[in-house]
Amino acid sequence: MIEVTRLNGNTMVLNSDLIKAAEASPDTMLTLITGEKLIVREALAEVVERVLAYRARLLAVVAKSVSSFNDLERVVALASLYCCSSRSSPPPQAERGHASRDDAQDDDK
Repeated sequence: MIEVTRLNGNTMVLNSDLIKAAEASPDTMLTLITGEKLIVREALAEVVERVLAYRARLLAVVAKSVSSFNDLERVVALASLYCCSSRSSPPPQAERGHASRDDAQDDDK
């Protein structure tokens, strides 16, 4: 999640995974995967920096919770595959044949 400021001065917190495209012309316009367009006061470079900082913080949390470097490499690789794939495809663990949490709940019934 990143904080951005709309042109009217109101701040909002945005799920950065929803950003499909960002452009500066001259205002920064964010196009979300839903098709919604947001115009924000921050420069394009600032939005990119905030997204990268947010993702770096997430990876740091994950790095602290894994037991080995190989586990960390695997998590980063899976996250990269998921982030780069289309939003309609299942998460990588489902593609690899691992049961999802929903499947496990169905088995309990």
